[in-house]
Amino acid sequence: MATKQRSRSRRSASSRAAAPYVAPVLDPTWENPYAPSTQERLAHQAALRRFARRRQTVPSVVVATVVVVLLVLAMVSAWFVLGAVVVAGLYAWYLYRYLRDFERRSLALEGVLRKSFTLAGSAGEVARLATVVDRLSATFGVDGVVPYIVDDGGYNAALVPSGDGLSLFVTNALMRDFELIELEAVVAHCFARQRIGALGRQATAAALALSESTARQLAGVGVAYRADEVAAAAIRYPLGLAAALRRCASQTPPSHTLLRDRRFESWRWVFFNPAAGRDSIEVGDLDDPLVRARALEEW
Repeated sequence: MATKQRSRSRRSASSRAAAPYVAPVLDPTWENPYAPSTQERLAHQAALRRFARRRQTVPSVVVATVVVVLLVLAMVSAWFVLGAVVVAGLYAWYLYRYLRDFERRSLALEGVLRKSFTLAGSAGEVARLATVVDRLSATFGVDGVVPYIVDDGGYNAALVPSGDGLSLFVTNALMRDFELIELEAVVAHCFARQRIGALGRQATAAALALSESTARQLAGVGVAYRADEVAAAAIRYPLGLAAALRRCASQTPPSHTLLRDRRFESWRWVFFNPAAGRDSIEVGDLDDPLVRARALEEW
């Protein structure tokens, strides 16, 4: 009898010790914070359209006023209703074409940069850059990238829209002095801007004649910082990108660099280091290469 009780006691203790199996369940709402999302890309596109519409505020108010007046006059004659419909329709067509053409203004930047820079780089450097571009294009899902090495003593690079593709400009000083892992990080950062959908608004800000504050808002505050996150997560080596940023921060651009030219003031928003050539940078500025490097080093 005692033996049976001990046996039942052991079975009871064993059943209590074995926890029930719970199947793992993934959270369907979870999103990787270091991967670009559709919402993020759409938000950048919407920001560009909002900016374009704000530039048409005055004409829109004038047209709306004319339409209202015509509708009031419709009490006198029904022809004024037709006039209001025609005016509203013509302006809607104009506004559609304006917004469509506004988004294409960024395409002019590529030609301006090609005329402003002189091509440079040895055959080995050209092949090296092309290899990096081909490898990272697959990683970021970016197609149609044409790389150029340009003659400039400053450390920088820029990716800009070009027709149906993209053009990548890298200075020969960067190609000469950066390690391979640092070069890959710079190219990855440029591709990350395209992946998050910010390249269009940045290229437009660089192509238009805008004040610095207006261009900065259109380009997007903190976009370079965000692109660092996406790039570092994709290449899985944030310290390589941090090292590239520290090289940029430590360089005093030579006097002959185009990065000190007044034209760069409007172009800076598409460049890897938009703070290049500035005599002073505000504390905590997210474009500051040192701020960006420290953030990556803390990962």
